[in-house]
Amino acid sequence: MIPKFYSACLCCIAFLTTGVQAQDSTKVNAEIIKKAIEARFDGVKVEGVAKTAYGGLYEVRIGGGEIIYTDDKVNFLVTGAIIDTKTRENVTEERKRKLSAIKFDSLPLNLAMKQVRGNGKRVVATFEDPNCGYCKKLHQDIAGMTDVTIYTFLYPILAPDSSDKAKAIWCSADRVRTWNDWMLNGVAPPTAKDCDAPMEKVVELGQKLRVSGTPTMFFPSGERVPGAVPAARFEQLLNDSNKK
Repeated sequence: MIPKFYSACLCCIAFLTTGVQAQDSTKVNAEIIKKAIEARFDGVKVEGVAKTAYGGLYEVRIGGGEIIYTDDKVNFLVTGAIIDTKTRENVTEERKRKLSAIKFDSLPLNLAMKQVRGNGKRVVATFEDPNCGYCKKLHQDIAGMTDVTIYTFLYPILAPDSSDKAKAIWCSADRVRTWNDWMLNGVAPPTAKDCDAPMEKVVELGQKLRVSGTPTMFFPSGERVPGAVPAARFEQLLNDSNKK
């Protein structure tokens, strides 16, 4: 009985030791890969390395939220998407979504305009520039949508006069109405008195969250969706995210 017990213990210890060694090896390889890529490609900053379950490849995260792949010796680099042939899932895009997710509750919503439609139960936060054509298209598509609360961060990054328009909208007597008049009907925001407009803080926030274009939407699940989407897709994102 005792020999069997010791035999089982030895097997368990061997298994645990092998697991630890595998973890240590992966960690060492990740550090080697990071240093090798930064040394061979001037100006490239590696933000993280992780082993994948696909062909022994390592995922390498670089600036701007991009993902590339390499082997443990950095003999080659692979760019583009990995597709799982069994599930037909775009593994790379799914990984990017997870990595770019945020904690929605951490958003400083006091820096955003709040627009409530219907019961307002579904929630979304958007980063938009007053001069953004895609933002205007999005607003036209969702103009009739109800039962939603939209927090809009005025994010003036596209044109020299974006900041002036954003400030005029924020400082107007009715921000939401002025914003909608401009985005939907092309009615220029009236000249308003100076006020404590938070545009600089919003730009800092956007840079921290790596918002590189407008519109960019964030849902309560933390999911980030860059670019305008059709009304049906927007509705689906609202429903799915707010359920979670």
